Amino acid sequence: MTGDMSEKAALRRHLLAARALLTSDDAQNAAAVLAETALNLPELRRAGTVAAYVSIGSEPGTRALLDALRERGVRVLLPVLLADNDLDWAAYEGPERLVRARRGLLEPAGDPLGVDAVLEADTVLLPGLAVDARGMRLGRGGGSYDRVLARIARAGHDPALVVLLYANEVVERVPEEPHDHPVHAVVTPEVILRFRA
Repeated sequence: MTGDMSEKAALRRHLLAARALLTSDDAQNAAAVLAETALNLPELRRAGTVAAYVSIGSEPGTRALLDALRERGVRVLLPVLLADNDLDWAAYEGPERLVRARRGLLEPAGDPLGVDAVLEADTVLLPGLAVDARGMRLGRGGGSYDRVLARIARAGHDPALVVLLYANEVVERVPEEPHDHPVHAVVTPEVILRFRA
């Protein structure tokens, strides 16, 4: 394991341990405020299509945000995890059309649109564990979103890349590797921070 990889692993463990201490009430309250804060983001207000995800476990909650976007008439795309850890996409048709999938994920039950459907998004909401002052994102380490970001870059597409986090997950430095891409903004329940991506 290289130095950056072991640093990433240690930071992931630390952040996941902090998330595990959240009570369900704290997480629900944070999710409601996070949705309200995120909906004020200009990139979401003017988006016609948003690629997002359904939060699980102690991740900052996205369900209220997904429903609010859908109510605004925004087309919301959600990931479908493929066997090789790449992401296909399908339209979000409401909470009743989500199905339990591998790794405890909730995925849309609708027809898959293909891995390139993310290229239709004006804004991409990315899961993460941390973002640093440069906009470098730390994910869980599975590589699914690294593939998505590489696909977007190869296509020359330039959607707003936004990470939803808790305030303590905005850190001084995230170890980076050559394949890592900076994001444009991070939204916490308390604040929106912008970066030059």
